[in-house]
Amino acid sequence: MKLLGLIGGTSYHSTLEYYRDINAKVSDRIGGSQNPELLLHSINIDVMRRQDEDEINQTYLRVAKTLEQAGAEAVLICANTPHMAVDFVQPKIGIPFLHIGDSVAKEAKKNNFKKLLLLGNKPTMTKGFLKDYLTSKHQLEIVIPGEIDIEKSHHFVSKELTQGKFTEEAKAFYKELITTFENDVDAVILGCTELPILLKNETSTLPFLATTDLHVQTAVDFIVD
Repeated sequence: MKLLGLIGGTSYHSTLEYYRDINAKVSDRIGGSQNPELLLHSINIDVMRRQDEDEINQTYLRVAKTLEQAGAEAVLICANTPHMAVDFVQPKIGIPFLHIGDSVAKEAKKNNFKKLLLLGNKPTMTKGFLKDYLTSKHQLEIVIPGEIDIEKSHHFVSKELTQGKFTEEAKAFYKELITTFENDVDAVILGCTELPILLKNETSTLPFLATTDLHVQTAVDFIVD
């Protein structure tokens, strides 16, 4: 098995999902009496909340180098938004990132989804590190909500979901928002690692591309294959 380095902490709730699911799925693949060795470095979520791009880049560079020096053969960020640092960090380390965008694109292409609604916090929806990545590298069309709904989504993600609060108000907001796009897109990217937790077991007229689950599968394939 390959040794994977995980960067977590943004939030620790989603990091727990990643850690648990990677261990469980690798054990299923190789036999229940074993689990993979993993390196996990959890950072303070306040680094992301301040949205100082230089601080974010330098933090993720420092942590990625630490994981590489500890023997990691690849790095996986247990969240969506910190992928904004990948373009800065990747040329400065000698191991690859397992990019969450590639995980999403693989599933979209498998199901012939071409036009996707992207939901998450404001940076994830409005900056280019995910939507432009999916467009330029994978030729997928990405749609985002209007400004008012972007702000509402950002509020729920930053003030509730990443703090472990999963309210009926948030659930109702996202379900109603998704319904308004049901005739315009092929599927919905749940581009916040807490969104699949919030919407677990919820039905929808549109298929969900849960970034956490898809990213975990990429991790498992890397470790085992």
